[in-house]
Parts: sequence; C-alpha cells; structure tokens
Amino acid sequence: MPVSTSELDEIGKTLTAPDTDSSVFVALRAKFPHLTWTRCDASDVVEDPFQTHGGFDLHLIDTSDHCAQIVTDPERATGIVLAKRSETV
Repeated sequence: MPVSTSELDEIGKTLTAPDTDSSVFVALRAKFPHLTWTRCDASDVVEDPFQTHGGFDLHLIDTSDHCAQIVTDPERATGIVLAKRSETV
C-alpha cells in the first residue's frame, strides 16, 4: 500500500510538534503499522530527503522488491526512513 498524501501530512505535523524527540519513532510506528519504518542518523543517508520536518529528514522506501531502495514517488513507497539530523550549536 503506497504512502498517501494525508499520511505524509500527518507525519509532518507529528514531527514538527513542540518537544518532538527521537521517541516520536515509536509513536509513528504505532500510528502507521502498515508502513515499514527505519530510523537512523541523517549522516547515514546519502540521498536527498523527500521532506524535512523539524530535526528529521524523511526518506521514502520501496520494500516491495528483494532489496529495499530509497524512492521519491509516494506511489511506490511502502515505508519511511526517519533520519535524525544532528543539532549544531
């Protein structure tokens, strides 16, 4: 099932809510159990993010084939990579 526009909007709102931290990953997995979720540090992903919200980069992934791959088309996306950006002082 592809990621819908309304789901992307809701994910974005959740990530930009006040006091959002890395624990948001657990909440998003629970809210969208039909999606594959992966979390990592933003420096671990070389592709440009699909979206950026607060301190997080959002990458879309297609897990329908043998190997998962980052995609830019929500119609192909079956999951999300949530990449936490490092805070710079």
